Amino acid sequence: MNIRVIGIIPARYKSTRLPGKPLVDIGGKPMIQRVWERVQGSKYADKIIIATDDKRIYDTVKQFTSNVMMTPEELTSGTDRVAYTARTYTADIIINIQGDEPFITSDEIDQVSEILIDDPEPVMGTLVKKIKTVDELTSPHTAKVVIDRKGYAVYFSRSPIPFNRIASDINEWLRYGTYYKHIGIYSYRKKYLEKFSQYKPAVLENMEKLEQLRVLENGDCIKTAVTNYESQSVDTEEDLKMARIRCRNEINGE
Repeated sequence: MNIRVIGIIPARYKSTRLPGKPLVDIGGKPMIQRVWERVQGSKYADKIIIATDDKRIYDTVKQFTSNVMMTPEELTSGTDRVAYTARTYTADIIINIQGDEPFITSDEIDQVSEILIDDPEPVMGTLVKKIKTVDELTSPHTAKVVIDRKGYAVYFSRSPIPFNRIASDINEWLRYGTYYKHIGIYSYRKKYLEKFSQYKPAVLENMEKLEQLRVLENGDCIKTAVTNYESQSVDTEEDLKMARIRCRNEINGE
């Protein structure tokens, strides 16, 4: 069966912590262009579209691709922007690609696509990675996830989960259990994405400030796959500084 996959990158100008961040310069290119270029090698995605609510981003994107779409300003989240854009295209699977991760790889696009391509049961997929440090485990900025034996997400939290009663203190938790963090890239069956976009924010989502909990609260399932990919999002000036250093090192082969 021929399954069509489309990737959509939502790009919003009015970021609270780093206004205009899709257009910040990283190694001589706007970040949104770096993201778009990095995912072009996907073996599954037929097309990568950038969805934005801002003419400055739209005009910049038009300089390197025609695959860009203006979306209404009143859309409140990246997922809403992806769902709005997806209605225009014929596809079976939609990939929500984060526009603030300039070092994303096409392998991650393929891996999150394969969750739904290889298994007809799940309606949504995402990636997880093993946590290796206590700092990551305890940081509220890192979303943790518990998964079942089939790879389905049981719960997402900013707290370290599951609690480890075997270890004497939290510095020993990683010795006595495997912990996963969430990598924020999603695949959806197109019909489900439309359904999900109609859901209202729920109690757990509002408490944790994690949108993926809206799926679980409504009784739907997210299947995960373990990746070695290390995400590096750009949310602050300090993140931007580190991204520029990494980009410079990659260009110089360091």
